[in-house]
Amino acid sequence: MPRRYLVTGGAGFIGSNFVRYVLTHESTAEILNLDLLTYAGVKATVDELNALGRHEFIHGDIRDAGLVDSIMDGIDVVVHFAAESHVDRSIEGPSVFLETNVVGTGVLIDAARRHGVDTFVHVSTDEVYGSITEGFAPEDAVLEPSSPYSASKAGSDLLVRSYAVTFGYPAIVTRCTNNYGPYQFPEKVIPLFVTNLLDGKKVPLYGEGRNERDWLYVEDHCAAIYLLINEGQKGEIYNIGANAQLSNLELTRRILDAFGVDESWIDYVPDRPGHDLRYAVDSSKIRRLGWEPQHPFEERLMDTIEWYRKREDWWRPIKRRVG
Repeated sequence: MPRRYLVTGGAGFIGSNFVRYVLTHESTAEILNLDLLTYAGVKATVDELNALGRHEFIHGDIRDAGLVDSIMDGIDVVVHFAAESHVDRSIEGPSVFLETNVVGTGVLIDAARRHGVDTFVHVSTDEVYGSITEGFAPEDAVLEPSSPYSASKAGSDLLVRSYAVTFGYPAIVTRCTNNYGPYQFPEKVIPLFVTNLLDGKKVPLYGEGRNERDWLYVEDHCAAIYLLINEGQKGEIYNIGANAQLSNLELTRRILDAFGVDESWIDYVPDRPGHDLRYAVDSSKIRRLGWEPQHPFEERLMDTIEWYRKREDWWRPIKRRVG
């Protein structure tokens, strides 16, 4: 029997890459893609996925309990990407982050439990651990979120855990580091800087650029989630990281170098409130299952830049729409 997936947020960056990954690696898989197509959901991405076959798009909200219940029957695997995910926007307006990331997750996991869905993967973020002064955060580290976004994700993580304790419905929670690659919404740092430079504009860097992040190529993230669907322990939390930490200034320099321009192209802007200095996770748990990142940062950064060079048809309409 073909395995039937419900992927939420599959019109977004990581979700759409995961849909492609499954359709490539599982020849009989059928995917329902539930996405509200908010500002970060891209219809052009959905059209490309539809052309691949075995993919059905459903325009809807994970907070809509009636809709979610109606499509859950017969689903084997839920992979939950749908979330409001931009820290700056969460500072400007926290309420939609709470509604989507916490309430929406609750609607989804409750429907999955009632319909007896075998595997539920809740995709979270390393930001729930807060700033890590030194070392690497394990899965049992204290959650210390700093922004409304990361707090809403921490809340959804705990809600998912509560379903295992209260109802005996064990779901897998993943916490991943920063992703990059094709189809990333151009407000995020790498596509923002790349598309700005393609347009001959400077790149806005927060503060002094000392904030440090771990960069994982999106396909490696998809491979990790797919491994956990098949071999992960139900009810467990798994960190997913590349151990490829870079300061934002160093990341910026590498992008500038790729364009052959100097640091005069940096526009230093005031730092945002509550900006965590460093994220780093201990991903030894998933590595014991055999997962390792396969894509070196330097190579895939250049590939990502080239993708944005070639796919102006994808990102230019988005930048015109969102400014």
